[in-house]
Amino acid sequence: MTTGCIILAGGAGKRMKSEKPKVLCEVLKKPMLGWVMDAAKSFGFDTIAVVTGYKNELTEEYVKSRGDFATYLQTEQKGTGDAVKRAAEVVKRMDCVCVLCGDAPFIDSDTLRGSFELHQKTKASVTVISAEVENPIGYGRIIRENGRFTAIREQKDCSPDEAEICEVNSGAYWFDSKELLEVLPKLSTQNAAGEYYLTDCIELIGNACAYKSVNPDIVLGANTRRGLFELNEKARQKVLYGLMEQGVEFLTLDGIIISPDVKIGCDTAILPNTVILGNTVIGTNCKIGANSHIENCTVGNNVKLNNVQAYSSTIEDNVSVGPFAQLRPGTIIRRGVKIGDFVEIKNSTIGENTSASHLTYIGDSDVGRGVNFGCGCVTANYDGIDHLRTEIGDHAFIGCNTNLIAPVKVGENATTAAGSTITKPVPPNSLVVERGTERIIENWEKNFKRKRKI
Repeated sequence: MTTGCIILAGGAGKRMKSEKPKVLCEVLKKPMLGWVMDAAKSFGFDTIAVVTGYKNELTEEYVKSRGDFATYLQTEQKGTGDAVKRAAEVVKRMDCVCVLCGDAPFIDSDTLRGSFELHQKTKASVTVISAEVENPIGYGRIIRENGRFTAIREQKDCSPDEAEICEVNSGAYWFDSKELLEVLPKLSTQNAAGEYYLTDCIELIGNACAYKSVNPDIVLGANTRRGLFELNEKARQKVLYGLMEQGVEFLTLDGIIISPDVKIGCDTAILPNTVILGNTVIGTNCKIGANSHIENCTVGNNVKLNNVQAYSSTIEDNVSVGPFAQLRPGTIIRRGVKIGDFVEIKNSTIGENTSASHLTYIGDSDVGRGVNFGCGCVTANYDGIDHLRTEIGDHAFIGCNTNLIAPVKVGENATTAAGSTITKPVPPNSLVVERGTERIIENWEKNFKRKRKI
């Protein structure tokens, strides 16, 4: 049986007070739509489509950045039923389709699998995905008779007894494609909002069942900034508690934000005010933070990152970085390297056991093993037009305040004298000294003037 997924992502979300579509508002620095797309991808649908609407160009740009997903445009936001009509091509090609809300980030692949199995087992034409929540106010209630699903009752239409029901509609459904295609043209706008409601398909199709997820959070969404904040808090706590179960250490949770896609090994300690985002992978027995920002990085074992900003970089085992260091995209730090305070590295490979302890910039460089950078060293990698590379051989010694003007090569085991500006290749095993002639002017007149001024 072929399965398709249609993710509804066309709403403006006016109460968010945002200039971007609601589905691009972030939970743990990841758009809500991204959470839903990941769950759909994990399920393994034959095709996944996203229906865009408000500021569709922004949503489509994000969707394309995530891989091979189809997009369909809902030019006017006329309701969920109309949105599904825009993606009718997907419905026609699949035996069965699942419709998901792009602003309900906590849907999970286990719920999708369980509901699909029930959909197949019961041979239902439509399966509603539901969940039991503590506070059902505002949600459509799942009405059952003798355990059998019979209807969805909106809050305003509930009887007093029905209002007490805690099983609610998540807004996610499985449909038999053929039957869905038959009823979509029958949807009407004869309602208070003047929109086409997908929920009306359930009554039109009949032969429906409801799958109650064990995850009550699948129904959660956000319409306001406060609601979005609450989603972030719930997601943050869930991620951090999950990492604790895997052996990650937290002295406190103050200021710690970790993306759900991050993987961290056991006995690694995450210190306060640390943000770890993207597809970062961190090994075992590391100490990350305090006050660090790590994004889309691969970090080995026994690594210490203290007050570090690191982006799209690779850090191997037994490395120490910081405090106040920045690793910009394309940086590779090999085993045993020490990077100290106020050091910036960009698009460079730093060889094993190399040390740059303080006040150094290394850009577009290939640095060998066992190299020592003194204080205040700079690789001058940009001439205003091109970024040029510097090459430093194994065991070179780069003296304090050395300027390496790229493109330039410093040979293996060579030394640059402090204060030198290097523009030509330095042979292996050599000492290069580049300094102007020192002159002393006795009794300089300005010194006397300055002394009188003070």
